[in-house]
Amino acid sequence: MKLLTAALCAVIALTAFSCKKTKPPLPNVTAPASFKVDFDTTRGHVIVDIDRALAPIGVDRFYNLVQAKYFDGARFFRVVPGFIVQFGLAADPDTIWKWDQPIKDDPVLTSNRRGTLTFATAGPDTRSTQLFINLGNNERLDAQHFSPFGKVVEGMDNVDAIYSGDGEKPDQDSIKEKGNAYLQTEFPKLDYIKTARIVP
Repeated sequence: MKLLTAALCAVIALTAFSCKKTKPPLPNVTAPASFKVDFDTTRGHVIVDIDRALAPIGVDRFYNLVQAKYFDGARFFRVVPGFIVQFGLAADPDTIWKWDQPIKDDPVLTSNRRGTLTFATAGPDTRSTQLFINLGNNERLDAQHFSPFGKVVEGMDNVDAIYSGDGEKPDQDSIKEKGNAYLQTEFPKLDYIKTARIVP
């Protein structure tokens, strides 16, 4: 009986693992030509104006992430003063895993100036969920294929105030594995997004 139970558990575990290897299809609704998103953060509201014409592939992914409430509870886990504030790893590791599916690049049609919103990338066609807001004029990123698609129009002072004391210390692999459970324990001072919603 014990052997049968052990064997059954092994089959169940293997099946669960196999299921998890296949990621589900993601929603891919075409975004409006322009819209605003209100990030309600622990530092206050940050309103971003989005222009789909600047990066249609990236904007469609961003729009679907917001509609899925992906950013709710997400920490600003990488803050380099004068350079960028980075976010986009969800509070829950299963949600990160589900949405970590790359999209194609968009051409760079506008520059990475202060206040612009851009997808982070690890190389060609690797954008998925991580984004950053430029804290300075980072035009050098243009040649590296970082495509801005929006701009902070309200609350840039709140972006500037986001906690930067942990710099680049939070480990992204640990965030992907444990989500906010890791960050709350190791980096409790990080600011975060309470909600991100399309402005009516």
